[in-house]
Amino acid sequence: MLLQTPIDYRTALRRLDALAAAGVEGNEALETEFRTLIAALDLYEGKLGLLPIPNLPTSLAEMIELKRQQMRLKQKELAELLEVPAGRLSQILSGKRRVTLDLAKRLYERLGIPSDFILKNA
Repeated sequence: MLLQTPIDYRTALRRLDALAAAGVEGNEALETEFRTLIAALDLYEGKLGLLPIPNLPTSLAEMIELKRQQMRLKQKELAELLEVPAGRLSQILSGKRRVTLDLAKRLYERLGIPSDFILKNA
C-alpha cells in the first residue's frame, strides 16, 4: 500500500482508528491490514519529514514541566497557580523535594495531571 496524497493519508488514519476500535486480535486478515496501514503511514510521514511524537513524561517533575509549557506559564506563575513558594516548586522540579498530598490535589485539579500518574510517580 502506498499513500501519495493527504487524502490517502487521512483515509488510512480513519481505517486504522476503525480497526483499533473494533479490535484485530485473533483475526489474521485484520491484523495484516493493521500492520500494512501502520507501515504505509510511517513511510508517508517519513517522506514528509514530520517530527516524531515526543516521548511522554516519565516522572512527575517532567509532567509538571510539560503542563507549565503547555499553559505558557513562567515557573513563578505556575508556583502562584499551585499556591506554593517558587523555591519549593523549583526543588520539586529538580527532584530535591517530594510532592505533598495537598500539592498532589492541586496538580490534579489545576493542571489536569491524572491522579494515577501522580500516585505512581510521586
